[in-house]
Amino acid sequence: MKKVITVVTITMLLLFIGVYYFFYDMSHFSGGTLIAEETSPDGTYTVKAYLGEHGATVADTVRGELVFNEMGRRPKNIYWNYREEEADMYWVDEDTVVINGIELTVPSEIYDFRRDEGRE
Repeated sequence: MKKVITVVTITMLLLFIGVYYFFYDMSHFSGGTLIAEETSPDGTYTVKAYLGEHGATVADTVRGELVFNEMGRRPKNIYWNYREEEADMYWVDEDTVVINGIELTVPSEIYDFRRDEGRE
């Protein structure tokens, strides 16, 4: 009985990790063609937008990557939207960027179209 509980627990844990990684975590998204780049007014951050072209059967995506210019940190994905081909970006202030109409306070906020209830 103890062995069955252990196997079930490990299986559930691995399943949970897999679901989180593939359906919720944006850190594994990379690549694409650089289409836009904007540096914050004080030079602390740069947001780079990449176009993800996925072929004829899946619509294109735009991925926004936050680069920490002088902090020695790894870049962080902060924006991911489906059915987009362009990135219109501008900084409101040192910590607020607007990407295709979505306002984000960096580095804490992210936008992932899969979490937006009002969109497809």
